[in-house]
Order: sequence, then C-alpha cells, then structure tokens
Amino acid sequence: MSKNNESHKSKIGGQALIEGVMMNGVHKGAMACRLPNGEIDLEVWDKKPVTAWYRKTPLVRGMFNFVISMKEGYSCLMKSAEKQMDDEEIEEDEKLSDKAMNIIMGIVMVLSLVLAVGLFVFLPKWIVNFADFLTVNRFVRSLAEGIIKIAIFIGYLGFTVVMKDVRRTYEYHGAEHKTIACFEAGLELTVENVKKQVRFHPRCGTSFIFITLFISILVMCLVPFTVVWQRMLSSIILLPLMVGISYELIRIAGRYDNLFTKILSAPGLYIQRLTTREPDDKQIECAIAAMKPCIPEDLEEDKW
Repeated sequence: MSKNNESHKSKIGGQALIEGVMMNGVHKGAMACRLPNGEIDLEVWDKKPVTAWYRKTPLVRGMFNFVISMKEGYSCLMKSAEKQMDDEEIEEDEKLSDKAMNIIMGIVMVLSLVLAVGLFVFLPKWIVNFADFLTVNRFVRSLAEGIIKIAIFIGYLGFTVVMKDVRRTYEYHGAEHKTIACFEAGLELTVENVKKQVRFHPRCGTSFIFITLFISILVMCLVPFTVVWQRMLSSIILLPLMVGISYELIRIAGRYDNLFTKILSAPGLYIQRLTTREPDDKQIECAIAAMKPCIPEDLEEDKW
C-alpha cells in the first residue's frame, strides 16, 4: 500500500480488547494482545466467504451481520481477558468445564440484553408517559423518547470514562482507528505514521449506535400506539428494520466523503471523543500486528 501512497476506503474493521486489538478483513481475522510479560500474542484465523443471501441483501443484512459481529467480538474479548490471567487464575479457570463457561456466558448475555431493553426501550417510554405535553402526538412523543435514549447513551459512556480499565480499552480503541486510518491513507504501517492519524472513524460502532438511536426516532414516528407496552413491543419488532437502515448508512459513511456523509458522521465522530483515547506506542504496535494479517494481497478485494 505504501508503494503507491493512494487513499483507500477499506472494509477492514476492528474492536478494542483487553490489552489488545482485534481486526476483521476480507479473508483473515486477527487479534493481537500485549501479554503481562510484555510480548505481543497474535492469533490469526481464516474467514469464511459470505455467501448467504441474508448477509448480502441490503436492509436485511444489517441485523444478521450486527449479531454475528457482536458474537465474534465478545468471543475475542473473553479470550483477551484470559490472556491477562496469571498461573493461579488460569488453574481456577480450567476447573470450570466448557459447558459451565458457556452457561455463564449465556447468562451474562441475557442479562446484558435485559438491561439494554430496560434502559433504551422501556425507560424512555415510561418517563415520557409522565409528561402530558410530550404525549400530544406521536411525533413529539417519539422525539422526546429518542432524546432521552441518546442522553442515556451519552451518560453511560461518560460514566465509563472515569473507570481506569475502561479508559485503557478506549486507548486501544484509538489505536485501532488510527491504524485503519493510516492504512486507508496509503501510508506504511509504522508507529510514527499511525500516531499522526486522527482517532475518530466514521465506521465506528459508537457512530453506528448513535445512528440507530436517531433512526429509531424517525421509525417510531410512524407507530400510532400510545400505551407504553404497545410502544415497547413495536420497538422490539421494528428493531431489525432500524438496525438494517443504520447499517446501510454506516456503510455509505465509510465509503464516501461528501457533504451528506460528513453531516451523517458528525455526531458519532464527536461522541468518539468519549470512547477513544490517544494510544501509546505499545498499543499502536498491537493494532498494527492485528492489522497486517488482514490486508489482502489484492487490494481491490478490500475496496467498498
């Protein structure tokens, strides 16, 4: 890439881990973690070609790709946490069977889902129900619910920033973004080149969530129900549509650079000031290590 020094809109995406970074390319996926002894542990795996119609059809593919991405990301996150354990913790962990671990992971995911539904589906609708002036029509009501959801989202992110371990993960998040930006700028993947890049990226998951919250306002304006449980049920039923629209918009934001995409990306890029931090050299080294195996030999396969 550095030979022709051309700008390149890449499909490669990533995720910050515990003391590491995961990257997903067209043919390869990789995760690089800084071990307690200071070494970088690198895992690389082959990715199966996407052939299923529901993962390629616009609007439909969004929900499926989002769920698969969340599952893969969660698995890598757990692996990265295990790599930070000492010998005693590893022995304790090995006492748990794979079946028991899967049950525990399943319970955690269910509780997380319940919490998300409570915070972003039930709570905003319940709060709005107490203000008569916000329930005069479905448009005002949907706008009020959306504003509350966005406020909860930003408040949650602001709370996590004060947590030391999470702030460090946000530094790896910044390293991930800056490394992808360096590659897309056509520069050689070195620590010096990566450090010069901005840590905000239009295809970030933070931007995706914000766009989904905004789209929910527009979609819920079409729902005529006023009873809280009816609006909750409508939100859950319409969630695949909201995610599908948001997924297509985030793809457009990552592919094009024009006035529309700049307006579309602006709120998410601003919120990334909370979810990313400037990384140090060692964190950038991890991101570069995870990035390199994911770059295909033929860059045409990696273009949007």
